[in-house]
Amino acid sequence: MSPSPTTVSCRNLWKVFGPRPQQAIEQSRLGASKGDVLAQSGHVVAVRDVSFDVCEGEIFVVMGLSGSGKSTLIRCISRLVEPSAGQVLIDGVDVAGMNERELREVRRHKLAMVFQHFGLFPHRRVIDNVAYGLEVRGMGQAERHRRAGEVLELVGLSGWANHYPQELSGGMQQRVGLARALAVEPEILLFDEPFSALDPLIRREMQDELLGLQKRLCKSLVFITHDFLEALKLGDHIAIMRDGEIVQAGRPEEIVARPANGYVAAFTRDAPRAKVLDAASVMTPLTGDLPADDFAVLAQTKLEKLIPILARHDRPLLVVDAAGQPVGTVDQRAVLLAVGGE
Repeated sequence: MSPSPTTVSCRNLWKVFGPRPQQAIEQSRLGASKGDVLAQSGHVVAVRDVSFDVCEGEIFVVMGLSGSGKSTLIRCISRLVEPSAGQVLIDGVDVAGMNERELREVRRHKLAMVFQHFGLFPHRRVIDNVAYGLEVRGMGQAERHRRAGEVLELVGLSGWANHYPQELSGGMQQRVGLARALAVEPEILLFDEPFSALDPLIRREMQDELLGLQKRLCKSLVFITHDFLEALKLGDHIAIMRDGEIVQAGRPEEIVARPANGYVAAFTRDAPRAKVLDAASVMTPLTGDLPADDFAVLAQTKLEKLIPILARHDRPLLVVDAAGQPVGTVDQRAVLLAVGGE
């Protein structure tokens, strides 16, 4: 299977707040920490030499604590914040080199953003809030209301078109914000902690809603969160930030199985390992003959499903990739150790 094309690519991206950003970048490259740069020059290094790729149709989660630089990073992608150095490529074109007209076209047609605070117009009905981006494009009222109605149905709010935002719950308002982003049919959706202000139950419902929509729409998503469990639930890939840098990036199961350092390990300590880890994470790669029988499990089988299979067979099992090719073996001991955090 050929890899999916890259839709968003950050290359050696920096953002420094202060009058002489290049000076702060040079200090950082010579080994100065974020605190050192602040103390020496008064500059804040918010994003530090960040590189990553987002493939078409995937959810790429950027996770970090407050002050880690994750929200500044996502604003650099859309140039709501101007990068100090590096590149942001959208479908191979550098956003940093675009003029105002080109940037406006990208924001209107390729990118859409969903914020933590819903940003709805209180004096406009729900349907007009959803249709706002289409109105900016110059679409006629009948056509934009038709499109807005379709998207409201998609997010489960078809009966609320003529209500005002203050008549809706927080979760419903966030659905309106999501519908507004989807109405312009963007290729790429940027989410800046969209669910963090919601109650836990509503938050889980919105996570499930987003995963359901993603199955149908297959957009490219960059999702910012400070919640590691949310990152594990949503992310196809996760990047963990600290002091403006990405300290580890990879698939959720890779990060939980092999944290790069103590900072990452602290996040993984309470992870639901049996739900996150898969056979590929704990298998022993093939080095000799195949097991005697031909019973096999897929490499992406989660441990919570693998445990009862191993209990029934009571022997090491062959692990195969998506093409059916043998890649390793897995046994009960490896699975139990992994679930136990070893």
